[in-house]
Amino acid sequence: MANIALRVFTKTHISSHVKIRFEQVRYGHLRGKPPTIALSLQQRLKLLKKPELPKVNIGFSVPKVSEEKKEAMMVERRKKRANSNFEVELRSGKIPLNLEEVKRFWLEISFSYDIHKIATHYGIFQDLFGDAFFFPVVPLEISYKIDDDTSVKVYTGNVIKPAEASEMPYVEYKVEDDTLWTLVMCTPDGNLENSNNEYCHWFLGNIPGNKLEMGEQIIDYMKPFPARGVGYYRYIFILYKQNQRLDYVEYKKDQPCLTLKERNWNTLEFYRKYQDYITPAGLAFFQSDWDPTVREFYHSVLDTKEPIFQYDFPKLYVKPQTWFPIKEPFNLYLDRYRDPKDIMKEYLLRKLRNIHPFKEPEPPLKYPNAVKFDKYLPSWLKIQIRKERLRWGRVNNL
Repeated sequence: MANIALRVFTKTHISSHVKIRFEQVRYGHLRGKPPTIALSLQQRLKLLKKPELPKVNIGFSVPKVSEEKKEAMMVERRKKRANSNFEVELRSGKIPLNLEEVKRFWLEISFSYDIHKIATHYGIFQDLFGDAFFFPVVPLEISYKIDDDTSVKVYTGNVIKPAEASEMPYVEYKVEDDTLWTLVMCTPDGNLENSNNEYCHWFLGNIPGNKLEMGEQIIDYMKPFPARGVGYYRYIFILYKQNQRLDYVEYKKDQPCLTLKERNWNTLEFYRKYQDYITPAGLAFFQSDWDPTVREFYHSVLDTKEPIFQYDFPKLYVKPQTWFPIKEPFNLYLDRYRDPKDIMKEYLLRKLRNIHPFKEPEPPLKYPNAVKFDKYLPSWLKIQIRKERLRWGRVNNL
């Protein structure tokens, strides 16, 4: 511990009063101010903590639920809580459950808040809009058709493989016919040139109502292509409501657009430019990771090399071989300079010699160390046989 000394300062006045002041002096390995003067951990964390800027709501206000529906919901909730066997009766089928009614009730009561909460958890608003957010008020029904009988839907963060999302999705939402909309699909993950930018996978503008086929396709659809070794990418659909017809000629690309550089996208810059004319109203997203179709997409469609993110481990260093190695196991020393494939082949052939397809394997020795060797064997070979009997060592690793 550090040595602590006390210095005493005295001062005598005419009135013969003596004032004594003590000063603590710290010596040794401890540095800084004494604990009585130094800031506490809580005070230091408070100084380091940056003040959070207020978030800005750039979307529509969520429709309020009527008092009658709130009261009916509370009555139903109290009734279910009072029934202790409600969950058992529901699972057994005694209580009928209408999923369509449950979905309609969820869309009416808590849809906007639930989607906003999940999107905040996944960092959607932070990565796309910075300090802004919005509450989705238009439910999006998005699905990818795999074959005639199978399709996969986009919810809020579910995993969809690139092979399943290779074709343009089917998008449905309920709005008035005399309105105009913009639909953008982008990913904030995996831009190979600039990590601050995104990739735009689909851009439709001036959509009359929910008739996507009549909208203007600014950028054609491109399937997800997450890089190998990175993990999951987020693919986000945002539906904007337009106040008027807009000219997106600056974003329009030659189709098919197969150059990734031309698909560079920045959602925040796009919104700042058209914030007086568009308002985000719908949100849906899914996640995707690498599968073998991504390699074919890079080679055949994009005509480029596939980026692979992995760690290249350095080769194990083996010192040069000597004529007379001292205190080195004979067999292990020689195997160090052999091809590992030859060693694995040797162990495999040895295992196959002792296995018969129509006979049971021989039972293991009850006391392996008590079985003596039949003839004279060198020490290194005895150790090797003893390990094989006990099933120790490299035979298990190989």
